[in-house]
Amino acid sequence: MKKTGDEYFDSEEFREMLATYEEAVNTGQPVFMDADELAEIADFYQMTEHYDEANEAIDLALALSPGAIAPLTYKIHEALWNGNTGEAREYLDRIIETDEPDYVYDKAEILMAEEREEECDAYLQEELEKVPEEEYQDYVIDVANLWADYNYPEKAMAWMARAKQEDTPEFKELMGRTLFGLGKYKDSERVFNELIDTDPFSKYYWNALASAQYMDEDFNNAIQSSEYAIAIDPKDPDGLIAKANALFRLNNYEDALEYYRRYSKEVPDDEFALLHQGSCLINLERSEEAAEVLQEAIQVAAGREDYLSDIYQELAFAYSEMGKTDKAIEYLDMTDTLDCDHVQIEVVKGHILLTDGRMEEAEVHFKKAVRESKEPLTTLLRVIVSIYDNRYLDAAHALFTNYFRVVPKSHKDGYAYMALCCYEMKLYTEFLEYLKKACQRNPKECKLVLSHIFPDEIEPKDYYAFLQGKVTPQ
Repeated sequence: MKKTGDEYFDSEEFREMLATYEEAVNTGQPVFMDADELAEIADFYQMTEHYDEANEAIDLALALSPGAIAPLTYKIHEALWNGNTGEAREYLDRIIETDEPDYVYDKAEILMAEEREEECDAYLQEELEKVPEEEYQDYVIDVANLWADYNYPEKAMAWMARAKQEDTPEFKELMGRTLFGLGKYKDSERVFNELIDTDPFSKYYWNALASAQYMDEDFNNAIQSSEYAIAIDPKDPDGLIAKANALFRLNNYEDALEYYRRYSKEVPDDEFALLHQGSCLINLERSEEAAEVLQEAIQVAAGREDYLSDIYQELAFAYSEMGKTDKAIEYLDMTDTLDCDHVQIEVVKGHILLTDGRMEEAEVHFKKAVRESKEPLTTLLRVIVSIYDNRYLDAAHALFTNYFRVVPKSHKDGYAYMALCCYEMKLYTEFLEYLKKACQRNPKECKLVLSHIFPDEIEPKDYYAFLQGKVTPQ
């Protein structure tokens, strides 16, 4: 039987219990197990994506013990996964063992899912006063884990601060996850490197390390870490998607496409990967293929809106590249009823119309975007960049010039784009002026916009210093 990566489920003790259960089910014999054991078997089936078998085990557990906490906790988690907190509360009310820690955790999870953060924290602190001293450490760590699972890293760290620091993999893993949630990616990376030293064959640790490196924009090392996870398990979805995402951020669209496709073989119902396959194909100038895979993404995303507006935008770009501007605008119009950034959609409409030379129509959408934007300067910058991208260099230069006359002195964005515009127009004095400001104010934008001009070993903050004496003013 294939290993799951879970220490208990891979143990001989559990495998013997599972074999006994399956033999009884397959032969029609009575199952002599308690509710806790059946809930563990259901958890295993759920983890290995045998959902029908999981439901059978849970139904049997509840038939034997209707108020047992283990199977009802399983049903609570299932309801919360489906976003049904009302159903979760109904299962909570059926639990008989209300003095068990799991009852407290179940109630807390429901409050977290309902985003009743402060009420939940007060409840958990109230219950903490009832915890025996010998159970204190376990309780505060369990609570910290819950906060981390529901993406409340500040609360998780506050509860971890109550615990005695442990040099155990479980405690370190929780710390690494919490630091990641707090945006402290370097610290999270350090923790997962320590864990890898103790268990170099944990694909979970390698993927967690890759995620921290990716968020820290260390894409090359993120690729390397994900490759270790893939070496351990060539079909590991987390490793495949981690490598694909990092390759995509490095503009290595050919290789990214390969890994998105490998991921989709393992997780075919994930529209995110199909969306990015489409993006890769558009960047590789294979627009017809992109349209096909993005149409597939729409089918997969049926009933979910998470990435639907992004899929429509990429389809619009694909049809624009094929010269089908009106069809592209039709797909952008489909976002009208979606919860998305409608100002951004107006900018994209203007961009696509401008690409087709339809300047007056483009101007209508650009003006609407700026007028309706809550951050008009940011939106205006997007518009000017679109005009530059469409190679209207004189117009872009004039607009950039006026833009920088009205922005606050502390403004950080856009200087790298103006520098590039001046560079292409051979306005080298202005190029150096705006490059200097870009290096001082926004090195990240410098790297994004100007890195193709400079050697790879030069840091973005040093671009201006590197060109001192090497560029001849006009």
